[in-house]
Amino acid sequence: MTDSTEKEKPLKTINSIYKQLPDVLLPWYKQNARKLPWRQDTDPYHIWLSEIMLQQTRVEAVRAYYLRFLEQLPDIHTLSKAQESQLFKLWEGLGYYNRARNLQKAAHVIETQYGGHFPNQYEDIRALPGIGPYTAGAIASICFNLPYAAVDGNVLRIITRMTENDSPIDCMQTKTEIAAQLEKVYPKNDCGQFTQALMELGATVCTPKSPKCTECPAMKFCRAYANGTVLQYPVKQPKKDKRLEERTVFLLQHGDKYAITKRTESGLLSGLWQLPNVLGKMDINQALYTAEEFGVQPVELYKQIHRIHIFTHIKWQMTCYHILCAEKPSDFTWATVQEIQTTYALPTAFRMFFENHLKND
Repeated sequence: MTDSTEKEKPLKTINSIYKQLPDVLLPWYKQNARKLPWRQDTDPYHIWLSEIMLQQTRVEAVRAYYLRFLEQLPDIHTLSKAQESQLFKLWEGLGYYNRARNLQKAAHVIETQYGGHFPNQYEDIRALPGIGPYTAGAIASICFNLPYAAVDGNVLRIITRMTENDSPIDCMQTKTEIAAQLEKVYPKNDCGQFTQALMELGATVCTPKSPKCTECPAMKFCRAYANGTVLQYPVKQPKKDKRLEERTVFLLQHGDKYAITKRTESGLLSGLWQLPNVLGKMDINQALYTAEEFGVQPVELYKQIHRIHIFTHIKWQMTCYHILCAEKPSDFTWATVQEIQTTYALPTAFRMFFENHLKND
C-alpha cells in the first residue's frame, strides 16, 4: 500500500503544477506582455503569418519582415495571387523558403475551399499546407478561443523545468504528452491569452541560458528551481553531425551587372535565385578555367572570399571568386545591384558574398 501511494504522489504533484499555471500566468501576462505588431488583433491571417515567420527566427528580426509583408500582401486573397518572385523577395533573408511556398499553397486552399475565410476548426487548420500541431494550436487558441496548446521550444522548456521532466523535447511523444496535459487546464474564456502567456514566459523569463527565476510567477511550484536543477532542462537527444559540403561560388561581374541563375525546382533552396556555383573546392586556376567554360572571358580576379553557411543538416564551406568579365553569356541572368536588391531573392548563403562586395567597395 505504501509503495502505491509513493508512486502516485509525483503524478499528483505534476498535475497540480499544470493546474496552477493559468492562475499565475494570466495576470502576469497582462502586466508583462511585450507590445508586438501581431498582438494588436486576433486576425487569423496576422497570427498565422507571424507564427510561420517566427519559426527558427528571432522576434526582433521578424518585426520588419512582418510589417513589410502585410504592407504588400495585406490579406489571404493578395497572398494567393502574388507572384512567386514577389513572395520570395519579401521573404529574402528569413530562410527556410518552403515556409513561404506553403503560406501561398495554404492561401490557395483557403480561397478555393473556404471562400477566402480562414477555417475556424482545429482539424481544418491543421490540414492546411505547412501548418503543424504548434501553429494550428496557436491559431485555434488565439484566434478562435479553442483549448488547443501551441507547444514550441519555449513551452517545452518551461514545462520540463517545472516538472523536472527528462524526456527528450525533440521527441514527438514528449511534445504530444505535454500538449495533452496543458489542454486539460486551458481556461475556457482565455485560451489565446494562456497560449501567449506560456510563449512569453519562455521568451522573456524562463530563457535557455540565463533564466530569471526570481521574476517567474511560477517560481513557487517549479521543481527545477526548488532543486537547483534549472539548467539541466530541457533534455535533448544527441545531435547528429552535419554533413560537410564544399562549394565554389562565382561572383561574376560585367560592367554594372552580375550573373545570377535559378536553382532547380527540387532539393535544397529549390527554385530560388543563386550566384553560379559548383560542388567542390577550386583553386584560383581551376576557378578561372571554369569561368571560361561558362563563357564569360575573365579579365581580372578581383577578390577571393571564404564563408561557411549552415543549414539544418548540411554545412557548406564556400570559396567565392569575384571575377570581372569581358562577356555576359545568355546562360545567366545579368542584373544590376538595384535589381538584385529589389527584384531577385537571393538566399543568405549567396547574398552574403554580394553584400560583402558592396560593403567593401
